[in-house]
Amino acid sequence: MTWTRREIFLGGLASLGASVAGQSALAQASSYFDGNAIDNGVAFRRTNFARIDPRWRRQVVKYFSSEPIGTVVVDTRHHFLYLIMENKTAIRYGVGVGREGFKWFGRATIDRKSLWPRWTPPPEMRKRHPELPEFVAGGSAKNPLGPRALYLHRDGVDTGYRFHGTLEPGSIGKDASSGCIRMFNEDAIDLYQRCPIGTAVQVLPHIADQAGNAAQTSQPIPVE
Repeated sequence: MTWTRREIFLGGLASLGASVAGQSALAQASSYFDGNAIDNGVAFRRTNFARIDPRWRRQVVKYFSSEPIGTVVVDTRHHFLYLIMENKTAIRYGVGVGREGFKWFGRATIDRKSLWPRWTPPPEMRKRHPELPEFVAGGSAKNPLGPRALYLHRDGVDTGYRFHGTLEPGSIGKDASSGCIRMFNEDAIDLYQRCPIGTAVQVLPHIADQAGNAAQTSQPIPVE
C-alpha cells in the first residue's frame, strides 16, 4: 500500500492531536493535587482544594434526624456523607458513590478500620478486569483505597463495601465507583479518626429534607 503525502500529513496531525489530548487529560488530573503530605510515615499527594467545588469540601451543616449522634448517613443521590453531631448538626463530606448497576442501600456497621490498607480486588472485579493484580500493597501510589479504609459489615458479615480514600479527587461528587464510597484522602483520614468500631451506617438513595437544600453551600462552617 502506498501512502500519499496528504494521507501522511493528515495521519501525523491525528497522532499529534491524540498526543496533545492525552497530555491535556494528564495535566487536568494532576491539577487536582498540590504537593505531598506525610501520614504515619507514608507520603501521599495532597488534594488541591482550590480546584474543588466548595460544595464537596468538608463542612458543618444543619441536619435533622431521629438517628443517634455518631451515625453515618450517606445520601447517594446528592453525593454527601453525613456524620451526625449534636445540636441538630452534622459534618458533611462530599463523596463519590457507585455508578449505575453498582449502587446499594441499607444499614451496616463499621466493624473494621485500616490505616494504609492493602487492596485486594474482589473476584467479580477481577473477572471484569483480568488485568488487575491479586493485591496492591498499602501505601502504594497505585492503591485505590488511599490512606484509610472503613469496612462495612451487616449482621457480622463483610458487605464488601468500604469508605475509603481515592486516587481520583475529580470523581468526588459523581457516580464512579463499584459500590464503595470514595472520599478525599484528607476526609477519609478525618472520618477514620471520628468513627469508632461499631459505628452505625445508613446508605440511602437520598435524605429528603433532613439537611434542607442538599446542594446549599452558603455560610458553611469549615471543619479542620
